[in-house]
Amino acid sequence: MATSSDLEVLLEMGFERQRAELAVKKSGGLQGAMDWLEQTQDKPFEDLVSPVRTSAENDDDPNAEPPALTPGEVAQSLVCSECGKKFRSQAQASFHAEKSGHTDFAESTDEIVPLTDEEKKAKLAELREKLAAKRSGMSEQDKLDKKKNEEIRRKSTKETQDIKEDLQKKEQIKEAAAKRREKLAEVAAKDKIRAKIAADKEERRLKAEKEKAERDGRAPPAHVAAPALPTTSGPVLSKPASAYTETRLRLQTSTGNVQKSFSVNATLFEVAAALSSESGIEVQSFVQNFPKKVFDQIDFGQTLKELSLVPSASLVVR
Repeated sequence: MATSSDLEVLLEMGFERQRAELAVKKSGGLQGAMDWLEQTQDKPFEDLVSPVRTSAENDDDPNAEPPALTPGEVAQSLVCSECGKKFRSQAQASFHAEKSGHTDFAESTDEIVPLTDEEKKAKLAELREKLAAKRSGMSEQDKLDKKKNEEIRRKSTKETQDIKEDLQKKEQIKEAAAKRREKLAEVAAKDKIRAKIAADKEERRLKAEKEKAERDGRAPPAHVAAPALPTTSGPVLSKPASAYTETRLRLQTSTGNVQKSFSVNATLFEVAAALSSESGIEVQSFVQNFPKKVFDQIDFGQTLKELSLVPSASLVVR
């Protein structure tokens, strides 16, 4: 017969009060309550609560609880040959058959006696271990879900970072090209001004010489023609670096040598960007062995002409 101490034991184990009270009420004792709680631990409490049914209705309902032993009922033992569980009454054995699908039962001379204190402690320990194992399984699943979500977040962050870096590189190339165009326009304007100043100076000099010759009664000096360009039959002088529009670079990389031609007004940053896009090489600096020079990222904004890498040069990529 169920007592208040049975309910207190179940509550100390951590079971909910409603579920523990229902287990004591349906089973009639601590052992039956623990068996019932073990069998129904995965079912919602709402599914376990049902209106009182008649005995005829209980016979047709596979989920109905077996009736408790009536006072004065002679104890008998039935054993399930498939799982080894023992039952006091025919009703309990029938309930087990409906729940488990087992059909092979036999009579046993063993009388089912109430649990001793040691057996109760062992049963309680077993239930606690099962509950702990169930909570641990849920905790492990939570850890796996958290790890999976973290991997998805990292992958998304890396893809976003790669896109940002690619956009930054494109913006740097655009800025370098814009600066180069501005510099070319500035150089052209300065050259035009210098040519104008030189022409005005020459015109003033010729005018002064002419006026002096007229005062001295001499004929004005003849205008000296520009020296003729050398012909192919004579010795050919090498062009000055300022006369070249392109330069040829020999780039020594970790994967081999690369030879490319660039405009003399191209910046060292554009050379690095070309290597990155074509070969996937991230350039940190360029080294010229003779004369010994190191061009780091501070020098990347200067043109090949300004760095004296015209008409050709050999650079080691690092």
